[in-house]
Amino acid sequence: MEFKDYYQILGVPRDATADEIKKSFRKLARKYHPDVSKEVDAEARMKELNEANAVLSDTEKRAAYDQLGRGYQPGQDFRPPPDWDAGFEFSGQGVPPGEAADFSDFFAELFGRMGGARGFGAGQRPHFQARGDDHHAKVLLDIDDAFTGATRQISLRAPTADAQGHVTLTTRTLNVKIPQGVYAGQIIRLAGQGAPGVGGAPAGDLLLEVRFRPHPRFHAHGRDLSLALPVTPWEAALGAVVAVELPQGSVKVRIPEGAQSGRQLRVRGKGIPGDPPGDLLLDIQVVLPPADTVKARALYETMARELAFDPRQQERG
Repeated sequence: MEFKDYYQILGVPRDATADEIKKSFRKLARKYHPDVSKEVDAEARMKELNEANAVLSDTEKRAAYDQLGRGYQPGQDFRPPPDWDAGFEFSGQGVPPGEAADFSDFFAELFGRMGGARGFGAGQRPHFQARGDDHHAKVLLDIDDAFTGATRQISLRAPTADAQGHVTLTTRTLNVKIPQGVYAGQIIRLAGQGAPGVGGAPAGDLLLEVRFRPHPRFHAHGRDLSLALPVTPWEAALGAVVAVELPQGSVKVRIPEGAQSGRQLRVRGKGIPGDPPGDLLLDIQVVLPPADTVKARALYETMARELAFDPRQQERG
């Protein structure tokens, strides 16, 4: 996917005001609108201009783009980092499907779930009432929190624009109760923490989408947890019972006789708590001790002589 420099497309500097962006878009739209333009690439250019304007004329999209896009050149291969938008507060329900479909893959990748509906404007009648918009944000938690539950301070950044349209980020910090059993993709709803209502109507809610930070051992799949389980050659060959440490206590697991690397064991109900709880998925990895002592080397030499075993026999037919 190629990076798009929306400022370059509209011919404005990165610190351009909202009026400067609007004027530049209108000027270029008159030049490249397919109904009037004689330029050979008018349709493609107009599509680029519409996309750039959709981002830079929107406070939230512009703030997100500015945060991510510094240091990239137009046409450079681009992949957004995982969870790059975590802690970024957006209003509305995301980009309408029709809008995202009209623009590039670059636009859809960044803004496919951001920015959509807005609240009512200043021209509304004073007695009009409407509930405030819901806001959305992705938050990163530790897998350990899913086992125990917790109360965490979570900081969210929300874009605001001044009278000239310059975008800045303001931060607010909330104490959020994390329920036991929370899983990646779950939505935590904070009532009344969204946009203010109009005419005395209640505020919207804040919807926090849960994601887990990378863990050195575990990977979460819904409420299931997977991890690599290193075992010795004799545990794998003879069978054994080993202890597996979990975020909350440990569980004893039976390694079946003759287990091989790559085999997966499922321990039901030992994943993330819930109703029902998830499972624990153990990927066996047989680990060989090093032949770094005289005794260890002698043991390996004995195995080589005494065991009639050739793992490549099937490959030779």
